Amino acid sequence: MDIDLPDFMSYKDKFSKKRFVEKISRIAKRAGVKLVYASLVLYYTLESKKVSIKDKAIIIGALGYLISPIDAVPDAIPIAGLGDDLAVLIYVLHKIWGEVSEDVMLKAKRKLSKWFDQDEIVNVDEIFTDNPEDTPI
Repeated sequence: MDIDLPDFMSYKDKFSKKRFVEKISRIAKRAGVKLVYASLVLYYTLESKKVSIKDKAIIIGALGYLISPIDAVPDAIPIAGLGDDLAVLIYVLHKIWGEVSEDVMLKAKRKLSKWFDQDEIVNVDEIFTDNPEDTPI
């Protein structure tokens, strides 16, 4: 993946569980099922005791970037505003790919039903492929 990402690690102090849940609840429909799914997978992976401190720091930076009101492309800008957030989430998913369990993916999918219909949820599998380098953004 060859994109110019912002220094999302500088956003790690913006992350809190409460702010994450509030942000996802507020933007879910506008953000789309793939962004919400990617963020939930990272959020639930963060809870795993099997994930290294280094990977948790990367996840916290990405989720902090997502919930920060100030980032490279403001979220208020239609379409593009959340595109940089999705790019950061996908980048981090690639970095921690080996840490993502099936249980986490299922838990994230179940949570999606709070905001999306089942016909929208089936599309989230496109985020994950056998080779994360082939994942579409």
